[in-house]
Amino acid sequence: MIPSLMSIIEQLKGSGFENLVALGKTLEDCIEEIGGMWRDTRNNGITEGFHNKMKMIVSRAYGFRNFENYRLRVRALCA
Repeated sequence: MIPSLMSIIEQLKGSGFENLVALGKTLEDCIEEIGGMWRDTRNNGITEGFHNKMKMIVSRAYGFRNFENYRLRVRALCA
């Protein structure tokens, strides 16, 4: 996939449109990070999902008076 990405980057940089040239340069600057993303497919999506759910619990409850109640609610909804 890297050769096709490099081809697209070269097309963007040679397009003559200022915004597309800037996009091509940005993609070229980030090529190592993009390659790392393709190489390592692991991510922290599950952790981020649980964190988002816990923030939603807090915002719906407008704060819990007792931490034990919050802990039980998180265990019930994130299980």
